[in-house]
Amino acid sequence: MRVVVVGVGQVGHTVLKSLADTHECTVIDIDQARLEAVSHAYDVRVTHGSGTRRETLLEAGVADADLVLACTSRDEVNLVTAMLARRLSSARTVVRATGTDYLAAWRAGDLDVDLLVSKAFETANAVARALHVPGARHVDFFAGGEVVVLGVDVPEARPPWFAGRPLHDAGLPAASRVVALVRDGNWIRATEREVVRPGDWIIVMASLPAARAWSRLVTGAEPVDDVVLFGAGRVGTAIARVLLDRGIDVRVIEPDTARARTAADLLDGARVFRATGLDPEFLHRERIGTAGAAVFAGEDDSRNLHAAVLTKIHGVGLTLTVLDDPGAAEVFEAAGVDVTIDPGDETAEKMARFTFGERTHQMAMLGEDRFEVLDITVRPRSRLAHRPVDALPGGCVGAIVRDGRVVFPRGTDVLLPGDRAIVLTEPGQVAAIERAL
Repeated sequence: MRVVVVGVGQVGHTVLKSLADTHECTVIDIDQARLEAVSHAYDVRVTHGSGTRRETLLEAGVADADLVLACTSRDEVNLVTAMLARRLSSARTVVRATGTDYLAAWRAGDLDVDLLVSKAFETANAVARALHVPGARHVDFFAGGEVVVLGVDVPEARPPWFAGRPLHDAGLPAASRVVALVRDGNWIRATEREVVRPGDWIIVMASLPAARAWSRLVTGAEPVDDVVLFGAGRVGTAIARVLLDRGIDVRVIEPDTARARTAADLLDGARVFRATGLDPEFLHRERIGTAGAAVFAGEDDSRNLHAAVLTKIHGVGLTLTVLDDPGAAEVFEAAGVDVTIDPGDETAEKMARFTFGERTHQMAMLGEDRFEVLDITVRPRSRLAHRPVDALPGGCVGAIVRDGRVVFPRGTDVLLPGDRAIVLTEPGQVAAIERAL
């Protein structure tokens, strides 16, 4: 597929990392240094200039493109780029938007683009997923919510009782399958004889009840119905709306007077406090420690980190932070923050979905983009049809949707034509798995 990526900031770079190995990519950016960096890192063509200029798009080969991804940090630039691409080619167009302002217009059909991805909305959904299965480092839903893909850390201090036992003898939750273990940076296929060790990262596919059972088993966390949210900017407001819509009580803490007043007007049902969240007396007085979880969506990572440590001290058991700088994830995790969410990754994942064929219903990226999960239909003439699920090279089948019913297979169960196989793999194996299935 010929893909034109406009803008290689955080989102554009993440998209490119996912696509460059398997597609013919051309990158447009106004920053020459960024173009030089990606041209050294990936096998891509580069064009210096703005996607809002007809000449730049034509120079980049948009007339022959199959897909244009407008990823800059400016919503209006992305929309103009997509409109121009429509005029100059038959390419499908995907637009990255920062907030949620344009979502309603796009959903109503008033914006002529194939997909509009809101960074704030996708981040809010990522927070809601994490709260659905508390304690997991990564959570994604497939097959209409019937399959949960979760990543959980096995603690070293107090490992669960099943650590040290072979998977087939560990008495793990039913309606689930361990698909991989990540140990010392290496991916290990989770055969039934594999043994889980303290410090491992386990990737599991499960039903929602089983996913929650995994969470309780490994972390002791229970479902959350009360959240304290730090920050009422675009992302924070979007998070609050999504959580309120799902019946979760929300308390919002925002230091800026104007933002706090706007949030109070917009968020019906939320309690809004104008406060920094860094005052121990305030946290004690408002009993912030009684919240089931704390979410940090301010625009300053250092303040978010300070507030996260304080809320832990005051008794909040589960903390989630929306990162401004993805490189800060290790610092937050070292400080005891339970879940870090990278808005760029969430946005790029949704945009990259458009590069897959019609048989691929959904995809997700996890583990710092080291793994991808595909929901793909098995062709009648697939060489893997009627063969065991563990015969798939380069990937692991964690769940099958067959005749509307979800199955979590054993390694000897077979794939049938028409099955939707939910597969964990590495990015470099995606094209081969699509061809094989």
